[in-house]
Amino acid sequence: MASVMDLNELRQGIDECDTELVNLLAKRRALTEQVGIIKQQTGAPLHAPEREAQLIASRREQAQNLNVNPDLVEDILRRMMREAYENQQSRLACVAPELSPVVIVGGKGAMGQLFAKQLERSGYEVRILDKDEQAQASALLSDAKLVLISVPINAIESVVNRLPRLPEDCILADITSVKQKPLKVMLNKHSGPVVGLHPMFGPDISHWVKQTIVACEGRGHEQCTGLLQQLSVWGSQLVEIDAKKHDQAMQIIQVMRHLTTFVYGQFLSKQCHTLEELRSCSSPIYQLELMMVGRLFAQSPELYSDIMLAQFDDVEGLLASYQETFASTLEKLKMGDKDSLIEAFSQAKHYFSDSAAQFLTQSRGLLNKANDAKVLD
Repeated sequence: MASVMDLNELRQGIDECDTELVNLLAKRRALTEQVGIIKQQTGAPLHAPEREAQLIASRREQAQNLNVNPDLVEDILRRMMREAYENQQSRLACVAPELSPVVIVGGKGAMGQLFAKQLERSGYEVRILDKDEQAQASALLSDAKLVLISVPINAIESVVNRLPRLPEDCILADITSVKQKPLKVMLNKHSGPVVGLHPMFGPDISHWVKQTIVACEGRGHEQCTGLLQQLSVWGSQLVEIDAKKHDQAMQIIQVMRHLTTFVYGQFLSKQCHTLEELRSCSSPIYQLELMMVGRLFAQSPELYSDIMLAQFDDVEGLLASYQETFASTLEKLKMGDKDSLIEAFSQAKHYFSDSAAQFLTQSRGLLNKANDAKVLD
């Protein structure tokens, strides 16, 4: 009986600690909201990498001194930081007021709406030019300082060519996932500043901090500086790269990845096992893999078909190499050639060697989170 009483008392102590934690989280939230207001007023970037690194290092050291797992403390801090970034989204700094008014062509689409909301939070005047507003195109664009094209890849040429003449100082930009062709189309259409942007994220993000945006120069780089600075102030990580190199990288990062995920999803759909059966006996890493496959099929089939088709001619050679690698591996398995399998493994391992340890640590954290999130019947 005494042990039961002791257990109840201990649980009560835990409840009291948890209550204190919630109260502290509320206090921290209020403080971070004030920080957000000051950043908005001063034009300071939402993300301060040095401050973040210093904070985490200090708290990890403190945790070790108190015999608390520093990884646990870092996990909690990073989750709180994400919450703080989300809370600081309501009002954002405007660092390039000369960009107003902004016209988003295709602004009723998911990505167009995402950019419109972010620009409005920073105080920019945002106008939408979509199918329903074509009759007002000339009026909407007459004094535009930034025109952002947010349309499917296969429509960008016709959409840009239909635009009326833009003001000479207007920036013409796009946010498609291919850069060489859109840049060529925009440069032919507009004699003013042109820049190609590729947000490496979808419309379902909760904040822009640490989100990668690729920028490819077209014309008038200095005139586009304000736009790039605004993206940075929102916390985005800007990567400036040549359009050709971008498209070559995307052939592997996006197109090949989407193609293989697309094929694997089709393969799964034809098997005798239901998704529930596969998930019920899956390890955390396979749960994550299923999530990533399922994520693709939860999104627009038109979007992903366009992405795959847009660069198919360029990835035909990559696909042939992929098929050859797959066939070679299958042949090794058929022959029971363990030595050749080990050699192939070693060659691939060498490619990842510099980052393997980091990937192992990062993936372990993701796997723990996936296991924590498992819903038990």
